[in-house]
Amino acid sequence: QAQLVESGGGLVQAGGSLTLSCAPSASTFRINAMAWYRQAPGKQREFVASIVLSGGGAGRINYEDSVKGRFTVSRGNAKNTVALQMNSLKLEDTAVYYCAAGPSSLRMVYWGQGTQVTVSS
Repeated sequence: QAQLVESGGGLVQAGGSLTLSCAPSASTFRINAMAWYRQAPGKQREFVASIVLSGGGAGRINYEDSVKGRFTVSRGNAKNTVALQMNSLKLEDTAVYYCAAGPSSLRMVYWGQGTQVTVSS
């Protein structure tokens, strides 16, 4: 059972923008970092972005190279929520996007079920 729920996916033309949101759907504990991953058809799940919410390194943000300068990850106003602002979307950004959370950026223990992002030409 997914402990996180994503929203905001959809169909967008290349060059357009989408914002994904993620929030807990069940009880979660020890969340110090949250992240976004994605999985394109026929490919393995890959890291997109992460943000440290609390503890050592709070505020630290990391991005996968291909999304730097286009995507922005940010914490939401509510506890343990995160958003992913995606600009200048490309065809290759098409994927199912998953939200993840855990005690550190290197250890994600909670996952969402994913939201589809489709970029069309």
